[in-house]
Amino acid sequence: MPSSDEGATLRMALLGGFRLAGAGGCVRIPAGSERLLAYVALRSGPVARSDVAENLWPGASEARAHAALRSALARLRGAGCCRALDIGPAELALAEGVTVDVHELRALARELLDATETRSLGTGEIDGLSQDLLPGWCDDWALREAEEWRQLRLHALEALAHHFAGARRYAHAVSAAGAAVRAEPLRESAHAALIKAHLAEGNQSEALRAFRSYQELLRSELGLSPTPGLLGLVAGLRPAAPRVDGHHATVTRR
Repeated sequence: MPSSDEGATLRMALLGGFRLAGAGGCVRIPAGSERLLAYVALRSGPVARSDVAENLWPGASEARAHAALRSALARLRGAGCCRALDIGPAELALAEGVTVDVHELRALARELLDATETRSLGTGEIDGLSQDLLPGWCDDWALREAEEWRQLRLHALEALAHHFAGARRYAHAVSAAGAAVRAEPLRESAHAALIKAHLAEGNQSEALRAFRSYQELLRSELGLSPTPGLLGLVAGLRPAAPRVDGHHATVTRR
């Protein structure tokens, strides 16, 4: 790493894939060392070396796992990347000043769910909450973290849609709800948020279209019907009758 970066803030991205960047741009990480940095970054504080070794090398003996951890740390030192960590004799922790994208968005998600968020929000927050955590990583610990994040971000996107709709920022509300739907197409609460956003804007046809799309998907994939709660959102919506010369057409049945 360039010496001009010494002491500069490092930013670690775990959403949409692993990246580490400093003042000089992206930092090259030794092969395999991303797992070590990501594991420590996802912990809320210092983590025991034994915990890191056990989870990153689960199939190895204790001695081999600790040896692998020492080798990984040595590779980071050799590449000049070890300033991302505080390395102690028994514990590892993220170094002070290293920012992690998922930490910031977790905080935002919890504020939204607690209805305490007051900052100015926009498409950047929607984009951040739309990304998976460490996609493609198959380690058990990474899969657990990814699923926990998925559930949190889906709830947060739905809350964000409600927030935008309440502020009459309807395009953002539809975008946030749509992101939740794309992340989990069979999730009814996500479709409910989308339908509510359309209704808040007065777009009844869009609300009815969204409902029917979900109804058909649910039937074809699971053989289920929407719950009464979702049905209630569109209960009063009916397709407009055909119009002739500016008047409703009258259809006479014989």
